[in-house]
Amino acid sequence: MSERKLMLLGWIATATAVAMYLSYIDQIQLNLAGQKGSVIQPLATMVNCSLWVAYGFLREKRDWPIVFANAPGVILGGICLFTALSF
Repeated sequence: MSERKLMLLGWIATATAVAMYLSYIDQIQLNLAGQKGSVIQPLATMVNCSLWVAYGFLREKRDWPIVFANAPGVILGGICLFTALSF
């Protein structure tokens, strides 16, 4: 992967990290209102962590700490999204 594309992937991952944390506002509002939780937060978590895993894995010199730090977010975000849709 070219350095330019890798840098773009890093900026996209950074933007989704911001979106992930902003999505907590929606979840907090729903929780305070006594309504069922939203799927926005787990979806944002899953997308963001997937991008960071890809970023760490696709670097010429693999960045394993980034991969390992974000891989659980992909799995747990997917589980959380599934349970938010199912239950």
